[in-house]
Amino acid sequence: MAEITFALPDLGEGLQEATVLEWLVAEGEFVERNAPLVEVETTKSAVELPSPQSGVIARFHVEEGTTLGVGAPLITFTVSDDQAGIVGTVPVEEAPARRVRLQLPDD
Repeated sequence: MAEITFALPDLGEGLQEATVLEWLVAEGEFVERNAPLVEVETTKSAVELPSPQSGVIARFHVEEGTTLGVGAPLITFTVSDDQAGIVGTVPVEEAPARRVRLQLPDD
């Protein structure tokens, strides 16, 4: 078994912190990837964050009502070793497979 910690993500538009309004899961509970995890409030809105990982909730790093900065630990999951690692995919820059050459019409 491995543990994966999920940090508060950058919620965009220069926001640097958020307040945990409500945990939508409980410690010890199994959660599927993309299931509702927590509701947080920023200076602009309240948003529900989905789980980035399937696994068992090992522990919360903050309680409801706590404000934390982007990148601060939010929750830790316990996952099987074959699921441990980077969540999601990292975009790879590749050369275009096909190039289109534009030509002006002959007059």
